[in-house]
Amino acid sequence: MKRLLTVLLISVLAVSAAVMMSSCGAKGGEEGGDKAEKVTIAIPNDTTNEARALMLLADNGYITLKEGVDITATPRDVEAPDNIEFKEVEAAQLPNTLQDVDFAIINSNYAIDADLNPVEDSLIMEGSAAAYANILAVKEGNENEPKIKALVAALESQQVKDYIENEYKGAVVSTVEEPTDGFDPDVDYDALKGEKVSVACSPAPHAEILKVAQDILKEKDITLDIKEFTDYVQPNNVVESGELDANYFQHVPYLDDFNEENGTHIVSAAPIHNEPMGLYAGKKDSLDVLQKVK
Repeated sequence: MKRLLTVLLISVLAVSAAVMMSSCGAKGGEEGGDKAEKVTIAIPNDTTNEARALMLLADNGYITLKEGVDITATPRDVEAPDNIEFKEVEAAQLPNTLQDVDFAIINSNYAIDADLNPVEDSLIMEGSAAAYANILAVKEGNENEPKIKALVAALESQQVKDYIENEYKGAVVSTVEEPTDGFDPDVDYDALKGEKVSVACSPAPHAEILKVAQDILKEKDITLDIKEFTDYVQPNNVVESGELDANYFQHVPYLDDFNEENGTHIVSAAPIHNEPMGLYAGKKDSLDVLQKVK
């Protein structure tokens, strides 16, 4: 009996020692840096651009997403790794977060406005064929108004296409495959003399591109009134209300989501350009801290 008790005591002590060593080993590994370093990445907080940012990371092998999620993906759909902390930030404010996070994924228009060069400064960037063409958008039913068709022709002109290519050198990419001379042969420009068409837009590159179209329309005595906004909500609200004729700042997935959430009736009049989204360095200047997961 005494011998049996001795054996049991030895077994208990052995198990306790193993548990303590295991615990110490885990603690030592954490203190010793064996655990993956926590990385913070700021991403847009609007539904479609947030998903787009996550897909950029997934396409480059830095995260894996749950099967079947795409333009609806959120940080909750990230399966691996678990050392990334996502900071959801209003898109226009993302450049301002760079000093506080390791990386930020920023739309090209806001990067350009913050004096970042998407081609030279981004560490990874969407391809130019990304399916998020920025569109001229109008209230449903106004797509075929003569002044809207005149504006579309100006934006689809060779002049605008050349401006985008020469000015942005890949940071913004024209989606127009058959550029016009700036004018629509089916539009009665004489009847439009003295007319004004108003457009809500973000400052860069949209306002800059619109200024090229402005010069084209001026040849026909049509005034293009450019109204700049720094958010993604008001440009759609002022078109829905009829305060302005059109807007130029968004892609179709964002517009579809906006219409569904807000009961608005805005449609695409024409796709004009792509703005590849990119990941920019903040407190970290190398992608080495992001481990490939596939």
